[in-house]
Formats: sequence, C-alpha cells, structure tokens
Amino acid sequence: MMTALDSFSLFGPLPRHAEFMEAASGILAQVSPLTRLRALRGASPGWEPGAWRALAEAGWTSVTVPEAQGGLGLEIDVLGAIATAVGESPLPEPYLGGAMATLVLPAFAGHPLAAELLRDAIAGSTVAGLAWQENPGELIPTSVSTSVDCAGDRMHLVGTKRWVAPAGATGWLVHARLGESPTLVWVRPDDPGVNVETESRVDGSMLCTLHLDAHLPASRMIAEGGEVDTVCQQALEFTRLLQCSELLGIARRVFCLTLDYLKTRVQFGRAIGANQALQHRMVDAYVGVMVCGALLADSYREVRDDPASLPRVAALAKARIAERVIGLCREAVQLHGAIGYTDEYDVGLYLKRALHAASWLGSPRNLQARYLALRHPDGEAALADGQAASGDDYNAMSDEGFRLMVRGFLRAHYPQHLRHVPRRLRLREVRDWYQTLSRKGWLAPAWPREHGGMALSPAKLLVFFEEMEGWGAARLPDQGIINLGPVLIQHGTPEQKARYLPRILSGEDIWCQGYSEPNAGSDLASLRTEARLEGDRYIVNGQKIWTTLAHDATHIFALVRTDKTVKPQAGISFLLIDLKTPGVTIRPITNIVDEQEFCEVFFEDVSVPAGNLVGELNMGWTIAKDLLGYERIFAGSPQQSRQALHHLEQLAESQSLFEQPEFCQTYAQLLGAVRELEAFYGLFADIVRRGDLLPPSVSGLKILATETYVRIAREIVRWADEAGGTWTGIPMTDGTSLVPCAPFLQSLVTTIYGGSNEIQRNIVAKAVLGLPNR
Repeated sequence: MMTALDSFSLFGPLPRHAEFMEAASGILAQVSPLTRLRALRGASPGWEPGAWRALAEAGWTSVTVPEAQGGLGLEIDVLGAIATAVGESPLPEPYLGGAMATLVLPAFAGHPLAAELLRDAIAGSTVAGLAWQENPGELIPTSVSTSVDCAGDRMHLVGTKRWVAPAGATGWLVHARLGESPTLVWVRPDDPGVNVETESRVDGSMLCTLHLDAHLPASRMIAEGGEVDTVCQQALEFTRLLQCSELLGIARRVFCLTLDYLKTRVQFGRAIGANQALQHRMVDAYVGVMVCGALLADSYREVRDDPASLPRVAALAKARIAERVIGLCREAVQLHGAIGYTDEYDVGLYLKRALHAASWLGSPRNLQARYLALRHPDGEAALADGQAASGDDYNAMSDEGFRLMVRGFLRAHYPQHLRHVPRRLRLREVRDWYQTLSRKGWLAPAWPREHGGMALSPAKLLVFFEEMEGWGAARLPDQGIINLGPVLIQHGTPEQKARYLPRILSGEDIWCQGYSEPNAGSDLASLRTEARLEGDRYIVNGQKIWTTLAHDATHIFALVRTDKTVKPQAGISFLLIDLKTPGVTIRPITNIVDEQEFCEVFFEDVSVPAGNLVGELNMGWTIAKDLLGYERIFAGSPQQSRQALHHLEQLAESQSLFEQPEFCQTYAQLLGAVRELEAFYGLFADIVRRGDLLPPSVSGLKILATETYVRIAREIVRWADEAGGTWTGIPMTDGTSLVPCAPFLQSLVTTIYGGSNEIQRNIVAKAVLGLPNR
C-alpha cells in the first residue's frame, strides 16, 4: 500500500476511536477473510453462527449496551469505528441487523424476556433483529398496519414486515400496534403462523419478509406505549450512521485498490497513473473520500453535543455519503478497465456492498427529502427567543449564544445599504465597517489572541461566517488579514510582527498580494521581478498582474527573484513594499463584470529597506507555499457558497420556488453540498487554529469550495428564468435586490485565482497521492 507525502495520513487525521478500528481489522483478518465472504454468497442464511459468537466474544454485540446490563457502555461511534473496519473488510455476518436489536433492548430490560434476550444477544447465542418496515420508502415506523390483539394470556399478531434483518435470526422484535398504542413483540421463525420469505441482495447477503398470522403467549409482548416508537426510531437513525461508517470503509478500500492499480498497471511503456486525465479523476475521488470522513466525524460529534439532532444528521450523512461512495465505486470500475468488471476482482464486490447499504434503511433520495423537512431553520426567528452570549471567551460560549451575539452586533452596526451587494466593494465603501470590526476586535477571527485575533475554533468560525453571510456583509480588502498576517505570525521577525500586525488590524495598512506575473501565473517559479541588494536596500524591477484591489492598497507583499544562479524555486525571496515608494505604478484592469477589481503593478528601480525581507534570503518559495495554503483555506471557506445559497433562497422566496418539488430536490442537494464543505473546511481550520502548517491536501479544499460555489451560483441563473440574463436588480421579499447572473460571473474567477483548480489537482496527485510523472 502507498504512503502519503502529506503531514496527514492519506485520509486525514486518525478518526476518533481509531484503536477500535484497528482491533476490529485484526479480528476480521482472523475470523473472516474476504475469501469466506465469496464462499458464503448465495448460501442460506449467508452467515455462520460460530463466527457470530466469535464476534460476540470480541465484544462487538455489547459495545453500546450499558455496563449495568452487561455491556461495555461505550459511545455509538465506537461501533462506527468497527463498522468502518467492516467496510474495508466485508463481513458476511449481519452485524448491523443484530446491532439494531441491541440498541432497542436495553430500554426495555425491565421486562424478563427482554432482559433474557439482551443477555443472550451479548453472548452471541441469540441473534435478534428489528422488524419495522412495511412499505417501500418508509424511513420511520409511523404508518403501521401490523396489529396485535390480546385476549387473556394470548395475543394474535397479524401483518407483514419487509426488508427485515437478519435473515436466519433466532427471532425478531416486531413493531406493531395494539389499537393506537405501539408495541414490540418477540417472534421466532418456528412460531406457528410465522412464514419467513428470504430475499437475496445484490451483494449476496439476505433480507427477509415476515408474513404474520400468529397466536402467541401474551408474555411475548416486551413493551407497549410511546417509548416503543421513540426507541425504535433512535435505533434506526443510529444504524444509518453506522451504515455511513461502513460506506466510508468501502470508499477507503476501493480508493486504495484503484490508486495502487494506477501506479502499477503499465500500458504503452508507462504506468497509466501518469496520465493527467486519470490523475485528476483520482484527485476528485480522493477529495470525495476525505469529504465523507469529515462529514461523518462531524455527524457523530453533532449527535454527541445535541442528541436531538440525530434524525436530521443521520438523514444528511447517509444521503450524501451513500451517493458519493457509489459514484466512487463506479469510477473505480472504469479506471480498472475490464478487470474491474470481473467477479474475481474485489472492486465489484465493494460496489455491490455499497448498493445494498445505500438502499436498505432509507435511500439517498428519501433521506435527502427527510433532511430538508427536518432542517433547523437558519433564519432569525429560529433564535428569536434565545439569549445572546456576552464577554470575549468565544469558544466557551454555546453556538446559539455566540450566533445571537454576532447577529445582534450586525443588526446594530452593519450599514443597511451594503447588505447583499452583488459585487466586490472598494475600500472607500467599506472603510467604516472595517474600522467598526477593528474597534470590536473582530477583524481577524482566526488569528491568535496574542496578536489581536479572536482565536475562534473551527465550529465558531463557521458560525461567525454563517452570520456574516446571512446578513449580507461585504468582503473587506483582506489580503493582510487572511494571508500576510498568518505568514508574519509564522515567519516574521519580532520587529515585523510588532510593526505590521497592529497596523493591519487598525486599517492603517491595507495590503495586496504580488505573486502572479505575465506568463507566470500558477507557475510562480518562472517569475522575473528582480530585487537586487545594494547596501541596505533592495532595488526592485518588474511587473505583477491580477493584483486584487492594488489601487486601494497601501502596501504589497511580493515574491521577487534575488538569485538567478540557482534553480528557479531556490532564488526567490518574500519582500514587503510600500506602494507610495517612487517607481511604483498601478494600472487597473476591467474584469468580466465591468469592474476594476484587479490591477497591474509595475516596479521601476523601487528602493525597499532590507529589513522588509520576510524570512531568510532566497527562502521565499517556502513562505510562498505557506501563504498559498492560507489563501487556499480562505478560498476553501464555505463563506462564498453560503452567500450564494442565501441568494438562491432569496430568489426562491420571491418566486415561490419552494412550492416546486424539482426545486426542493435541487435545493436539498445544495444544502448537503454546503454541509459537506463545512465539515471538510473544519479539518483545515483546526490545523490553522493549532498553528500547524497546512498540508498539500488543502488544495482539495480549494477545489471543492470553489466548484460548489460555481454550482450554486449557476442554479441561481437557472431558476431565475428570464431574469437570469438581466443586469438590473430584481426585487427580493426582504427589501433588497438581486442580479441573478452576478454571483455566477463572480464565481468563475474563484476556480482560477490562488492557482487554478487544474493546478490544485496536479498538486494533490503528486504531493499527496504520489502518482507518477511518467
């Protein structure tokens, strides 16, 4: 297996409870190699009691059962870690079907039969399942026709349950109704009046249908009342999260199989992984795997922090992860060529496993609709009754309290006429807002406190950005904040930090970035702007281009060539230049939306103090890479996508689009895409907060964020119909106006600046995946 050159492991930081995943992988290697899965396909019931008992002895059946009831009393994401190992090494035994029963039984262990079943399930001598579904597309057991009637010490159970697991179980907990009251009844396959019909699944596993017309002892009813529905629904939602964990394991394994294949399969005298088109497809697949892991980790964390969020979180996680993993497996078959379509090769086995998991217990389509229905509104009314937090210990505040604090500040201080302006504002238009944030201490939310920042955690950063975007706050001239500030904190001298950081925060110095040059855009090693040392001054000559808002800036941080005798990357330095210095000329460039956002900057014998060199001489390439990392994490922020989504919501409200099912489906997909982006962003924001260097995989974040932004902005134009081509604002219901094509046109440059997305894919392909050059 390959090794990553990233400071992450290949798929990011080790997940929570990674030790359980590792232990589970070891058990699977001993108990159930992949050859066993193939051998048991098609055999009834497709699994073996001896192997089940071995898993029980390893503690798999007791993970979440409270210690007082004989279990380990661990969190659900421990079972998720095991499920990820199962995804990587598929298991014939129906561990998820059995897990549902152990998630249900502890709540009713006061009943003697439930207590006995739980003890036996933990020991592995009983394999129990939950029979709840009756109709296609059901997600929770609310429309229940299976009925039970009681007469003395007997009861009559009538109905049909479909897609039940496990097939071959000792018995099932059947969800039924006694009148209007929910009940759970223990049913065995050998009970008179119970007919079990098995169904083979695409991956060779089995589910079953229970046809019930059984007269049973009344003692078989282990629970009755509203708690039955609550407990069963919670078990289903948790099992969906466990399915996501299994799907993540499938994705990881399939990706590794494909990456190894591309590195070793030779055609026309070279490894096929040297083909750039295939490399870019693998980078997109890699980003997909990383996104699945980030979203899943966030989902478990959100449920731990807010148990009431479980239905919404599980619906989104499975809808998004299942779709991504099926797409990844399909791509793997294509990249393997003909061998990927054979049964003897493992990729197809994983694809079929993913197809089963994606469809059972809720399809992505139905779960996406459920997420939209359950989604907590982001609007003002949702938190109207809450209490805004106070003080400045932001990370200790609740998200809701911090959100209300930010919202209240915006309501009180942000200029109303600058809300949701569909263009990049100039300094003269936002200077007052810049100063307001400066006085509040909110100008640099990600900077450490010792340098005047807010030191927000990734979760609080997302809340901060959400509120700024939701209110329609304009982007500031922020190159000093997002790029130069972190570079000086990391590489600057004490004198440079003391001089420049406070002036950035006060607005005395407004910075622009001097990287790109004509014919040296993404290829920064080709830059030709020269800085020649004469005494204690550098004399700078050359040209920079695509310099954002240089005509509003007071200073520029620039890459300059200080040594022509070494290889290109080794002769570059990082220099701070005052734009008022004689010899500097700034010429604006009119862009595609008829605005002058970019500039050319010319240097003719510009004299710069030698003390303005950041870092060591000729070490600018190292600093440049760090700065590009910060730039890419900024470009990877969910801010722009969230703002575009807000514009789409405005349009939908004004045009009654939420009444159209097709729009709701599109909107739900975009909501999920932004949520994925937020989770992925959180991985890298946490690195910045810790003060660590960003790894090359941050390029994947830039790709995901900018392409999500373009996608949402394109939907605004599509749903605006005739107004999609207007350059006159159309009125929105909140009193603002929207130019539908403006966000789309503005989004196009985001996939270009900071290194085009094609270059970002090249970086990930080489520096992270280790794909060959030739």
